Amino acid sequence: MNFEQFNLDSRLMVGIKKAGYDTATPIQEAAIPAASRGRDIIGTAQTGTGKTAAFVLPILNKLLTGPRGVPRALIVTPTRELAEQIHDVIRVLSAGTKLRSVTIYGGVGAHPQVQALRNGAEILVACPGRLLDLIAQGHAKMGNIEVLVLDEADRMFDMGFLPDVRRIVKAVPEKRQTMMFSATFPADVELLAQQALKQPQKIAMGIVKPAHTVTHALYPVPPHLKSALLLELLKRTDTDSVLIFTRTKYRAQKVSQQILRAGLKVTSLHGDRSQGQRQAALKGFKDGTHPIMVATDIAARGLDVESISHVINYDMPDTADAYIHRIGRTGRAQRTGDAFTLVTHEDNDMIRILERIMGSPLRRETLDGFDYTAPAPPKSDSGRGRGAPREDSRRPPRPAATPKSYGRNRLAPKRK
Repeated sequence: MNFEQFNLDSRLMVGIKKAGYDTATPIQEAAIPAASRGRDIIGTAQTGTGKTAAFVLPILNKLLTGPRGVPRALIVTPTRELAEQIHDVIRVLSAGTKLRSVTIYGGVGAHPQVQALRNGAEILVACPGRLLDLIAQGHAKMGNIEVLVLDEADRMFDMGFLPDVRRIVKAVPEKRQTMMFSATFPADVELLAQQALKQPQKIAMGIVKPAHTVTHALYPVPPHLKSALLLELLKRTDTDSVLIFTRTKYRAQKVSQQILRAGLKVTSLHGDRSQGQRQAALKGFKDGTHPIMVATDIAARGLDVESISHVINYDMPDTADAYIHRIGRTGRAQRTGDAFTLVTHEDNDMIRILERIMGSPLRRETLDGFDYTAPAPPKSDSGRGRGAPREDSRRPPRPAATPKSYGRNRLAPKRK
């Protein structure tokens, strides 16, 4: 189905063409007509399926008529990164409309956001905490909101935001259109949906299995050789852009430093980085300045970089859902991608769960010439490797610097 068949305002075709959209994805085919009719929607879909455009286009279509300069649509997201990415999609798709979008989130000064609200905007893309602050201060006016979108609702539940979200729902007019998107529906999210939506149309695009465009491989390795194996994988594999996940902020920092010392171009994204550092890291990763990013699960939801060729789980995630969302960063929009996971004997239970979900064994791989029998480094009396910092150190290590520029060399040569 092409986008002309949705009967959207002709002014939206400017942005659709600018975005390079041609054929609608299944979630867009299902959601755009329903949302354009004003229906409330509960949507589930795998990442990389065009979900954002599925709710942004109907919003833009609706806002082309009616008053300008006042907030009429509110999109609530769990993270700053996701808010910025949705804002970017709005900016492209609204190219021919003169509609404006403002992002609202903490971690940065509130003054520029307040000024942007004073200048006038029809769409607010916001994280719960800062939005409630600006509502309380009288800067963010909710009286004209016609459309409310709750994106990544289960992620907001995981992060403890549902009480704030309920306050936001009460702050907007009762007469409105509401759309909720969530990968999973814990009991609290189900209850929120019942309270916030009216006779919603349910659109499910299958979140149970990872995208079929991703090839999976497990790399069994002793725990003390994980970093050495990771570096060998990076050096031997032909890649475009690599996203590496770790379980902790400390480990993300440590791994990024090891990669940097190996002479590879890398940045990191985790909770100890400032907002400016996060934005610089995302920009450099997107434009290829540093084609490797080491991240915690802060980047697992909503990170929209189509060129990611490989996702590497340095640490196996704690749940199958987290695994699906991590590897959902590659193999997007019908492109192929690879997901490598470094596994130890402690990961056997999660491997069995993943294999049961996917209905087949996950391929095990080894690297020729890699010494899997190398001994662990000697330990000090404390039980840690000599000179190794503690993961629970009260003073966290400083984040790796984000390089400002690099040459155009690729990450690694092609495999012979």
